[in-house]
Amino acid sequence: MKKVLLGLSGGVDSAVALYLLKKQGYDVTCCFMRNWDALANNDYLGNPTLNGDQCPQEKDWDDARKVADLLKTPLIRLDFIKEYWDDVFTYLIREYEVGRTPNPDIFCNKYIKFGPFLKYAKEHGFDYIAMGHYAKRIEGEPVRMMKASDRNKDQTYFLSQIDYEQLSSCLFPLGDIKKEDVRRIAHELNLSSVMDKKDSTGICFIGERNFREFLKNYIPAKKGDIVDIENNRVVGRHDGVMYYTIGQRKGLGIGGISGEEAKGWFVAKKDVKKNILYVASGDDSAYLLSDCCTVDTLNFINGKIPEGTHMQAKFRYRQQDNNVTLYYVKENEVKLVYDEPIKAVTPGQAAVFYLDDICLGGGLIKNTYYKDKLVN
Repeated sequence: MKKVLLGLSGGVDSAVALYLLKKQGYDVTCCFMRNWDALANNDYLGNPTLNGDQCPQEKDWDDARKVADLLKTPLIRLDFIKEYWDDVFTYLIREYEVGRTPNPDIFCNKYIKFGPFLKYAKEHGFDYIAMGHYAKRIEGEPVRMMKASDRNKDQTYFLSQIDYEQLSSCLFPLGDIKKEDVRRIAHELNLSSVMDKKDSTGICFIGERNFREFLKNYIPAKKGDIVDIENNRVVGRHDGVMYYTIGQRKGLGIGGISGEEAKGWFVAKKDVKKNILYVASGDDSAYLLSDCCTVDTLNFINGKIPEGTHMQAKFRYRQQDNNVTLYYVKENEVKLVYDEPIKAVTPGQAAVFYLDDICLGGGLIKNTYYKDKLVN
């Protein structure tokens, strides 16, 4: 009987994943991971639960324990607080400091769930790890990763940096199941601690935060001008360029200007050195467009993608797939040329590569261009 170490988070997805694995005949042990210590990590500003009776992680631990007890499965607890800080959180802060917009969930998967967690599993005699991810592992030579049946919940975007060995060591019990069926199964099993629990949001393993206030714990706020990129006119003040994302409309605080700007303002560019946030008027502005981008920090799950491959790329979670052609700039950097211009492709975010439903890997967006001119 194959042994599986399952990451049991205290949510409904991993709880139902546990049930499905046991039903399939696996010998399962559950593991709850604690990867963030608010007090030790100076997580004060922007933390809505700091003065609560019980921190969210301990509530999740209690919920996970109830699930493991009900499904008669052993449960262990591991801390990867230092690893999370060193390999995920410091990366997030460095990216924000230079004006890029990182996605910590992707590196949380690569360096925590598929890093020390997988290492622990292998060292303790487990054949596989598993979690509540919505993705598919397709057996064969080679093993491939494919989008989940529930396209609204598909999480291959966040798994794009895992390598072939990590993929080969992981099971995805929820790959062929819809979210509503996950809830239904949890109710049938009477998993009362998780069956109606809201999906986790916020930063991976940290949770919900007032993000601007949260970042002030680690990066000093520095106010500056918001400038109309079209005519270099100052139209407002920002709280710090790192708080804003390319394409963002809400939360800019620009008011009192009539005329063309009534279409709304959108973040078009961030200049960290000059501390200027550039905005464009209207979501149809050419300043929001790019027709190609460069991508580095490449990870190819099933081997290097050939030069000139026409494929699809996703530039943010839940975005539609975009048709692109891949060209090599150098060994670990590619250029993606889009079939059609795309709005708000954001440096620091992930570009994830697909060939139809197969996830080929991905990288991080380095620079964006429009009509041969650098955008960001």
